[in-house]
Amino acid sequence: MSKLTYIKQRIKYISEKQNIKKEFFFNSIGMTSANFRGEKLYRPINSKAIETILSIYPEINLHWLVTGQGEMYVKDIEVNLSDELEHNYQSAKKLFKLRTDKAESNQEIPLYDIEASAGLVSLFNDSKKTEIVDTLKIPNLPKCDGAVFVTGDSMYPLLKSGDIVAYKQIFDFESDIYWGEMYLISIDMAGEEYTSVKYIQKSE
Repeated sequence: MSKLTYIKQRIKYISEKQNIKKEFFFNSIGMTSANFRGEKLYRPINSKAIETILSIYPEINLHWLVTGQGEMYVKDIEVNLSDELEHNYQSAKKLFKLRTDKAESNQEIPLYDIEASAGLVSLFNDSKKTEIVDTLKIPNLPKCDGAVFVTGDSMYPLLKSGDIVAYKQIFDFESDIYWGEMYLISIDMAGEEYTSVKYIQKSE
């Protein structure tokens, strides 16, 4: 095996070893061939893509995929399987847990109707005056400021209209934006507020 320095090189190698056409393989993990060409080949990927790869190909060793160290397949490692899975789980938590992901054992998350509150900006500016539709209780969820209903199908099939997403408002965009992660955003388009859930990528 040639030296696979970057994670995207290892991902491409998985498709070769599995004898899967690259375009089909990239689509199956939520990416395209454009993500693996030129300078983009040397950029990191988001945790969602890694989770998808491991859910489709559970025999792939997470430690190898992320660091390039060890064997490609879990079955090739001469250690206790339960120990290896625990190591992979702990590695994934350490590598991909966001700084805001401190679990709260018990919290009530207010559910808002952003259409009734005249948009996301109005909701953020004065959430105390916005009527709460309901409250959600999800044990051990990271701290959230609220939850809203998804409208539209721009993120289908991952998110469908009517689904609920929880959010945490951020203020320091330079430090608190994690490129490649999903965000609830509001855009002013010709005086009209457009609210959507999108993956945020850093521009070239």
